[in-house]
Amino acid sequence: MKKLKVGIIGTGNIGTDLLIKVQRSEVLECAVFSGRDSESKGIKKAKAMNIRTSVDSIRAIQDDPDCCDIVFDATSAKDHPYHASVLKKLGKYTIDLTPSQVGKMCVPVINLKECLDVDNVNLVTCGGQAALPIAYAIMKIHPEAQYIEIVASISSKSAGPGTRINIDEFTQTTRDAISSFTGVPKAKAIIILNPAEPPVLMHNTIYAKIENPKIAEINSEVMNIAREIQRYVPGYKVTLEPVSENQRVTTMVEVTGLGDFLPKYSGNLDIITCAAVKIAEEYARQRS
Repeated sequence: MKKLKVGIIGTGNIGTDLLIKVQRSEVLECAVFSGRDSESKGIKKAKAMNIRTSVDSIRAIQDDPDCCDIVFDATSAKDHPYHASVLKKLGKYTIDLTPSQVGKMCVPVINLKECLDVDNVNLVTCGGQAALPIAYAIMKIHPEAQYIEIVASISSKSAGPGTRINIDEFTQTTRDAISSFTGVPKAKAIIILNPAEPPVLMHNTIYAKIENPKIAEINSEVMNIAREIQRYVPGYKVTLEPVSENQRVTTMVEVTGLGDFLPKYSGNLDIITCAAVKIAEEYARQRS
């Protein structure tokens, strides 16, 4: 199968980790890696890999629209709306790794197939990719649940400038995605940047308010969906199986990164780049 060419906009931590994963893919290859900073670590890494680079951001794709079929946007929620309009006109399948909410929200384990026929998919947030499937599993067993809360804790060292700029969008987008995917009447999302040394792994705690929870059924559904996620995010793990106390169900997951560009504690980056590659690979196979 001929590899499908992709472009990556954004040469920070997420964009660079994504680049390494794309180049390892059997069905994808990076045709252009474009940002704004010629001295960024990402640009230097791409050059060392003999990948075409640019500091013209999206202009690099506008000037050479035939260079790729898929574009990953790893910039910011503020920049993506403009990028989305440009890429739509160019007919590119766009995978948005920012919490912009412009495209169709996608969590591969939940709704991958229906996201392959739209022009722009949004990967929600790293916390959304980690915790939303668990919330979805819980609501499958208890659709009457009234409240779900997600608390994402990541190492401060794994939160680059892009993550920090998008903190407000992170909480809003994650909360909106919980409601959208599960139908729960009330949802809340919290992110914690933990400065601990040594750096901690990404941890996500999911709470659900449920009267008389069916813990055995919830546990089975949670573990099933976790195994599905592990097929494309090997470092995903349920660390606390669902427990119940005072009509509150609690469960926890953690994500260990593959260590492609950043240390393994940066699982928050790994889960969203793994999800992005999973979507792109399925799109490429559908095109073949």
